Amino acid sequence: MKEQLRSIHPLAWTIIAGTIFGRMATSMSIPFLSIYLTTRLGVSPFHTGIIVSVSSLVGIFASFYGGYISDRIGRRKVMLVSIASWALVFVAFALAEAAWAFFVINALNGLCKSLFEPTSRALLSDVTPKEKRLLIYNMRYAAINIGVVAGPLLGLLLGSASTGTPFMVAAGVYALYGVLLLIQFARYAADLHVGTTTGEAPLRMGEAFRTASRDPIFMPILLGTVFCVMGYAHSNSTMPQFLSLSFAEGTRWFTYMLTANAICVLAFQYPLVRLASRFSPVNSLIAGNLCIAVSLLLFSVLHSGWLFILDMVLFTIGEVLLFTMLDVLIDQISDAQYKGTYFGTIGFNNLGSVLAPLFGGWLLDSYGQTAPLAVFVPITLSVVLGIPFLLVARNRLAQRTFRIAAETGEPATTVILK
Repeated sequence: MKEQLRSIHPLAWTIIAGTIFGRMATSMSIPFLSIYLTTRLGVSPFHTGIIVSVSSLVGIFASFYGGYISDRIGRRKVMLVSIASWALVFVAFALAEAAWAFFVINALNGLCKSLFEPTSRALLSDVTPKEKRLLIYNMRYAAINIGVVAGPLLGLLLGSASTGTPFMVAAGVYALYGVLLLIQFARYAADLHVGTTTGEAPLRMGEAFRTASRDPIFMPILLGTVFCVMGYAHSNSTMPQFLSLSFAEGTRWFTYMLTANAICVLAFQYPLVRLASRFSPVNSLIAGNLCIAVSLLLFSVLHSGWLFILDMVLFTIGEVLLFTMLDVLIDQISDAQYKGTYFGTIGFNNLGSVLAPLFGGWLLDSYGQTAPLAVFVPITLSVVLGIPFLLVARNRLAQRTFRIAAETGEPATTVILK
């Protein structure tokens, strides 16, 4: 392991370290945005949902082209421009006073993130040998959660729910990250891969959808995970609004929940993935969906901060099962020449991240924090709507597995109906 770590490219180490501090800075501000808007600016929960969701909406469409742009003009240009713009976006967050300004700024936040994140992952692939990419991507995922462990606590200390100071801190962190990248790009310019130069036209969204829609397994997965992602997205929109409106120290307990979530991801990721690998990835998605749904339902009947944290443990188990196994499933069902299309198109399940703040905000506006069952029962039902689609995908994948086994004469060791 020590030899593997020593052989990691300095640019990769820069991205890993930048991910830790970048996510720390982001998690001390963005998760509290909905509380900031409702308590400090007096924005209604529904309009807050619109503002929060616009980042994901922009990201759905922009990220589809983010990797292509970096292939065409180079990773260096895309990463430096996007991270410099990202720092300015956080400055704008700190200075904004009107709801419409937050709407525009959060849209730009989604644009910067959707350009920088896929490009940074592509650069990790560029500078890392194939046999070490699994290690480097696992390190990146761990770095994200290490940052999220400390970020919410720092945000609470800095007053994220009532002041713009954490946004300025985040701006400084991303500015420093950009400077370090600039230095590293200059030092290791010879190791950078500009990307493709074949002049190929970018893949259009319609073409990608048509390619993926021919697969009878992929489309139910896409539709089913929209509802899974929708359930997960309530943790950054409806849950913090509900807590801040219902409890005097709701913001503090939400901070502890975020920290507990990140710690549990780090603690549970390896054993859960090891256990889930014995079964079909579709079964893991179904189990993850159920864990998140039950957690959201329990959220409506709990009245203790510590119980909220225990509930977040169940929520985190669902999150790990969902997000760690989805990539495995997409890789399993896609042909080699279409993997990029499948991985790009599955990103449209982030439509759930757009719908969750709108739906949750509307329910809070309609019923208020005094009727938690009226808010969280519909939310729970909306999450489990994804299960029928996933069951269809599971059955079709089993049929495909048996058919291939019959044609090749190989044992159907990957049959998923367990």
